[in-house]
Amino acid sequence: MEEIELYLDDAKDTMEKALKHLSIELTKIRAGKANAGMLDGIQVEYYGTPTPLVQVAAVNTPDARTIVIKPFERKLINDVEKAIRNSNLGLAPNNDGEQIRLSIPPLTEERRRDLVKKVKQEVEVAKVNVRNIRKDTNDGIRKLTKDGVSEDAVKVGEERVQKLTDAFIARIDETFVAKERDILVV
Repeated sequence: MEEIELYLDDAKDTMEKALKHLSIELTKIRAGKANAGMLDGIQVEYYGTPTPLVQVAAVNTPDARTIVIKPFERKLINDVEKAIRNSNLGLAPNNDGEQIRLSIPPLTEERRRDLVKKVKQEVEVAKVNVRNIRKDTNDGIRKLTKDGVSEDAVKVGEERVQKLTDAFIARIDETFVAKERDILVV
């Protein structure tokens, strides 16, 4: 029975990671409001090494429609601007020589629907990941019968894995509803 607990703990930890990954991916999908997290995936060439933007510049959101990026070294401003242009965020950087301003345009209804579709795709990936974790955990628990664990204990373990899976799927659905509301509210 102790082995089953280890499998359950491992499954829960891995499912938590899948949910955290979903949250990170959803912060990259903008909801019409300025959010410094939108720039998390951007890498800037810094002395020949791709470096995350937040490590080479201060990122602020002075209002709901503007992001201001001030590189720590003035000579990096063109590299930062280039990295933003090359990212597929669809934002046009405005460089004044010392800092870069990004104006976040209001979302059209069509763009909002596209973003909701993108969120649904990310949510579906997270659900598939959780289901794969369930499958792997159940396979591991079933193999314990060879080690002398009773079939009843295996069945109880599988039921607990299913309950854990259902709980994480529900949390993923809650995350989707919150993000969808965030995108669709004008």
